[in-house]
Amino acid sequence: MGKKRVLLPASEVDMTAVKYTPQRIQGPHLTGCWLKLFVMLAEAPIIGSMIMILLKNKNRSSEMLKNTVIPEDPMFKPEFPPQESEPAVVCLEEDGKPEERVELALQCLPDYNPGCIQIADSSAPFRYWKIRDYAYAYRSKLTTPSQVAENFISAIEEFNNKNPLAPLLISYDPGEVRSQAAASTQRFKEGSELSILDGIFMAVKDDIDCCPHPSKGGTTWFHEVHEVKKDAVCVSRLRSCGAVLVGKTNMHELGLGTTGNNANFGTTRNPHAPDRYTGGSSSGSAAIVASGLCSAALGTDGGGSIRIPSSLCGVVGLKTTYGRTDMKGLLYRGGTVAIVGSITASVEDAILVYAAILGSSPAERVSLKPDLPCLPNLTSCESWYAVGSLRLGKYTEFLDFLLQWFNDVFSTEISDKCEDILNQLSEKHGCETIEVVIPELPEMRTAHIVSVGSEALSELNPDFEDGKSTRLTYDTRINLALFRTFTASDYVAAQCLRRRLMYYHMEIFKKVDIIVTPTTGMTAPIISPIALKVGETNFHVSGNLMRFVLAGNLLGFPAISVPVGYDKQGLPIGMQLIGRPWCEASILRLAAAIEENCAGPKKKPVQFYDILKGNQL
Repeated sequence: MGKKRVLLPASEVDMTAVKYTPQRIQGPHLTGCWLKLFVMLAEAPIIGSMIMILLKNKNRSSEMLKNTVIPEDPMFKPEFPPQESEPAVVCLEEDGKPEERVELALQCLPDYNPGCIQIADSSAPFRYWKIRDYAYAYRSKLTTPSQVAENFISAIEEFNNKNPLAPLLISYDPGEVRSQAAASTQRFKEGSELSILDGIFMAVKDDIDCCPHPSKGGTTWFHEVHEVKKDAVCVSRLRSCGAVLVGKTNMHELGLGTTGNNANFGTTRNPHAPDRYTGGSSSGSAAIVASGLCSAALGTDGGGSIRIPSSLCGVVGLKTTYGRTDMKGLLYRGGTVAIVGSITASVEDAILVYAAILGSSPAERVSLKPDLPCLPNLTSCESWYAVGSLRLGKYTEFLDFLLQWFNDVFSTEISDKCEDILNQLSEKHGCETIEVVIPELPEMRTAHIVSVGSEALSELNPDFEDGKSTRLTYDTRINLALFRTFTASDYVAAQCLRRRLMYYHMEIFKKVDIIVTPTTGMTAPIISPIALKVGETNFHVSGNLMRFVLAGNLLGFPAISVPVGYDKQGLPIGMQLIGRPWCEASILRLAAAIEENCAGPKKKPVQFYDILKGNQL
């Protein structure tokens, strides 16, 4: 029996006495026959419970939950105090038409220079085509959505013929793509395009409904119990703007993994290094954008699942405030940690897609009382000064450089690159970096896994009849075996911790506007060949990938991963910006400044297709 621990009320904790202690998630790294054996034992009635109790004890879960007196009341979903308004913004109307919001977003962007689209110099620095590049090419009759569709279809055919399989899309109909592109081409011919997103190729993660495609959630069977009758709300908003929705992207099964491994359909490879993972769970969404095949893709983020693959693949991943976007039509629609968001090649494209899909559900407007959604007005002089006025919070401790959350990374190349970005923001914009301390980070990890695991199991349990759970991949089954050991008292204790952690963070946000961290504690991990057939479980890798992302999910804060460079192996490094509730404009503004002035040149991925001009670069 563990010794009882009694916590002080959060308001009485001495923040200056908090020390960061690096902690590694304790658990096995298994693949092949050892993974199969472990699953068999984990699912056994008695020995399985004993294994999971041992695993939880090694990670102090019982100490933090059952053996701790937590004085705070539970917070069963994020609760946000009123926030100060952001400067130099344009406010959007949630009830307005998506295409009207996109038009307002377009007016917030700097003037467009079409010169680069006409440059044929192969020695010019690599850049991703932006949404406005495609729109200019269509309107100038340099190409049509139908021509781009043929380029896209050819590239996907090549991907689908790779050995071993590494699919970007697991539900895809070339005829459907051609039909949407033809309709867009006709609109451009008539001068009646719906928005700047008309004819823009976008993909949808497989846990988001998108007609006529099934929603499998990366499994072999979920479509058997879930009929797709109409688009998810976020998808319908993109469709109303004229986007060409190309199909459903590959993902880590049921979103319950951080690498993107999927033994059911084949594991998507990282476009920068095909022997490495994309990150998960929105693996295909990040890879299809990084490969140049789509300007944007929708993903979901319940534990960094947009930001992790965006960081590892060198693209932009935006997680909005909890409740900012309607979740109707998603696999996990009723939880309190997940959101739907976008993955794009640039920050300006993130702004355009965000404007299209935002809008809280009627129920969330009642309970959360969201502030009006705003965008940074990047065309105004005031916006430049607004960047310089941002106060950036960095968790470090002067006494010991090594014992710092910001620097708790697998390779110092990651923290060094992020530190360099902070220095540039200070020199070029005058941003102030303020030292902050975040108490109880191990408790946040525990509260998050109990919350996301319990909520996922609650959504999935009704569909596990007739032995369907045994048709899941081995690593998913290990996660579910762990989730089944969480009790009602564990869940309530986790929600009490959530209130404590919300208090700490809101105290920090009185001093800073944005908390800055690396997005991940490591760059893209290597794929074990045997893991392609049976999957793998690696708790240490998951801990490295998830170290910095959890506040965005457990506490519902907006966060964005923006590419800031590469390590010595050429693998992308991402920097995360965590904002105050409802303050997406601030993190988008800072991300745009980093992308424009600090991040340096981009490297062309090993697997990249120029579908705008129709050739592989």
